[in-house]
Amino acid sequence: MSINILVKSFGCSANFSDGEAIKGMLKNAEFNIVDNDREEIAMVILNICTVKGDEKSLNEIKKTLEKHPHCFLVVAGCIPKHLIPEIKKIKENLTIVNTHNIKDIVSAVEETIHDNPQKLIEPKRKPKILLDKIRDNPIIGIVPISNGCLGKCSYCSVKLIKGKLYSYPADLIIKEIENCIKQGCKEIWITAQDTACYGKDIDTNIVELLEKVLLIEGDFYVRLGMGNPQHIKENLGGLISALKHPKMFKFLHIPVQSGSNPVLRAMKREYTVDDFKEIIKTFKTAIPEITIATDIIVGFPGETEKQFYDSIKLIQEIKPDVLNISKFAARPYTAAANKEDKINGAEIKERSKKMTDTFDFIAFEQNRKWKNWAGEILIDETGKYGTMKGRNFAYKPIIIKEDCQIGDKVKVRIEKATKHDLRAEKILNIKH
Repeated sequence: MSINILVKSFGCSANFSDGEAIKGMLKNAEFNIVDNDREEIAMVILNICTVKGDEKSLNEIKKTLEKHPHCFLVVAGCIPKHLIPEIKKIKENLTIVNTHNIKDIVSAVEETIHDNPQKLIEPKRKPKILLDKIRDNPIIGIVPISNGCLGKCSYCSVKLIKGKLYSYPADLIIKEIENCIKQGCKEIWITAQDTACYGKDIDTNIVELLEKVLLIEGDFYVRLGMGNPQHIKENLGGLISALKHPKMFKFLHIPVQSGSNPVLRAMKREYTVDDFKEIIKTFKTAIPEITIATDIIVGFPGETEKQFYDSIKLIQEIKPDVLNISKFAARPYTAAANKEDKINGAEIKERSKKMTDTFDFIAFEQNRKWKNWAGEILIDETGKYGTMKGRNFAYKPIIIKEDCQIGDKVKVRIEKATKHDLRAEKILNIKH
């Protein structure tokens, strides 16, 4: 049966990879995949993310049912078991396919169309790799290397959903990347819940994997996804050597979450503030122009005002280029959800604003250092108002107004910096 299906994905790059695979498998089964709801559609698949809270996903389900009351609805993605009754309250008979079961999406869709809603929620340990995809961006290949993690973080629901670390075989990952290159991808995003712990369950490590990736022939760049400090520390020298390779973006996403050791202990993070600072110092010494991204949670239960300002001071000291700020929200069935010393919402909101204001100044200062830089960028995104966005060797976002296409390489000069990006003028087209 050929019907129009809209797939909407939310959350991290791993979830978007799942969404691309869902679309690819359904297209191979001769379903029509549409990219917006302006077309006539018969089914919506919501590939949700609940890591930062349930309400946003539940509201998206409600909104979709209101907008498309006559469509079939499939809820897929990161769905904790406790959320299923809440989804059923919204609509009893709909199909649920969690992140472990996306390989069964075609049969789930077919059964749904024949009024037989499915509930596929059992955990599975199968590589979600070497699947046909319809990519959201034709030059970006998102390559998952594992599922789950080794963390015990007291606030996080990821392990409840994803399970323990399951690293995919290196030969499958290499084949996936080779396929991406053959299909025209210019950027390879290595993604996982924690890339730095890759291989600890199969007697290898992230450095050995990257060394194999960087032997692949072709014209492409590699972006390494988020890795936790304790595992980056174990592979520090090897990761620095890998990031120095010309095919690697000089980019490191290493979440700190707090600038206070007592808070880190309460979070059950397995490193200290000094560990984190030493890692950053080592990377910046070896690769001075590296782009550092980190994450902060404000308002963790029991976080005192002084401990919050310790986080402010840490951000002022390390001066990251990217900062993802999260307001603490209790996740059901996590240890932090049961803490009695929770901070009220108004205070959390105020702390988030202070952290944002602090970082806005740092972001502008960090970007201003790039003014007058001239070099090559890869155009990888369509911007707003007729602009195009590209990335340089340090994965800095650079906006140009000139006429070019996704996949082009152009030489530019940075004319202006903002807190969000860099603005440039084109000097020369290099190649398409």
